[in-house]
Amino acid sequence: MTATEAPADPERTRRIPRPHRDDVLLAVVSVLGGLLLWSLGIYTTNNRHFFPPWAALVPLLVIGPMELVRRSCPHLIMAVGTLAVIADQFTVGNFGTIMIFTDLVYAAALYGKPPMARRLPVSTGLVTVAVTIIAVAWFRTPQALMIGVVTGIVSFGPALTGATLRNHREAAVAARLRAEQTALLAEMDRSQAVVAERARMARELHDMVANHLSAIAIHSTAALSIDSPATSREALGVIRENSVQGLAEMRRLIGLLRDAGAEQEAVATPTLDGLDALVAQARVNGRGSGLEFELCDERRPGPDPLPAPVELAAYRIVQESLTNTLKHAAPGTVRVRVARTGGLLTVAVESPCADRPPRRAPGSGAGLVGMRERTELLGGEFTAGREGPLWRVRAVLPAEEKAVTG
Repeated sequence: MTATEAPADPERTRRIPRPHRDDVLLAVVSVLGGLLLWSLGIYTTNNRHFFPPWAALVPLLVIGPMELVRRSCPHLIMAVGTLAVIADQFTVGNFGTIMIFTDLVYAAALYGKPPMARRLPVSTGLVTVAVTIIAVAWFRTPQALMIGVVTGIVSFGPALTGATLRNHREAAVAARLRAEQTALLAEMDRSQAVVAERARMARELHDMVANHLSAIAIHSTAALSIDSPATSREALGVIRENSVQGLAEMRRLIGLLRDAGAEQEAVATPTLDGLDALVAQARVNGRGSGLEFELCDERRPGPDPLPAPVELAAYRIVQESLTNTLKHAAPGTVRVRVARTGGLLTVAVESPCADRPPRRAPGSGAGLVGMRERTELLGGEFTAGREGPLWRVRAVLPAEEKAVTG
């Protein structure tokens, strides 16, 4: 282990992230509600005497904790939830178990992988049809249709709702990415138009000043070669007129160039002292996605301050990494670490990997390319990739002025 590497943290290697606080509240309320209904003697049916009434609490207590991992383990919650709701049918039944299973189906369609989100409404719809046919064939009464209706409400309805909401969210994200890309292209076009116009104005300035200087040179040569007071006086008049006109044109175009660049005000160059604010903003933006952010600043004061290009590159690498984390990371803890030892500045950002494949938009992936180019231009080393359950971005930059300018 080198001096720039931190000791292994056992919490970093865990695959199941910390439950979201809303999921914890939902699990507690659901289980307590089921216990309250059971204590009041409110069951889903009273004609099943396979087991004593307290047996209905077993599926409830098994399915209740699944709410804690409803965002991160869709296959687990569907397997345990299905077994629990089937076992509940052999007891007097508990409304809490049914309601928790309904929410788990909804969560699996919303937070699961795309193939699961596509298959779940189809599979639950087929199960609903099969249960309806079997119930009608078994009981041979119109009331048997209610069994299929209840099955659809408990399984097919939540799955369809979760899949629909997921599609709307993905469409909104894709639309936002397209809007951002369109705005970026428009800004690039505007910048290029401004640069082209300024270049045209500069060429005009060059041509006009060159014409006036050529006239001045010709008439001054004539005044020197012809020894005549009248000729000299006429040449000096022409020289003065061209000088005044050339100076006026130069001032006018320089004024236009200054006006064109007036909107490009000086912006303070960000430094590593602004990482606290950057992480705090990411913490606010990622709160709804189950992300938590930690900043570990292990910089040791060196004999010289960090070069400005190094501080700017390190800040931009952290900024771009946090942006990618908000887009692609799974719920969990994101750690930002900055350390300065042995003439090197190390920047590392670790985030939990999402099981689902990242959404790709046109132009995506430029962030990693930009971070790598910033690092290599300063003579540093850059790595990014998956390491176990984590996605790690790490840049090592020279912390001395000579190394940067050399």
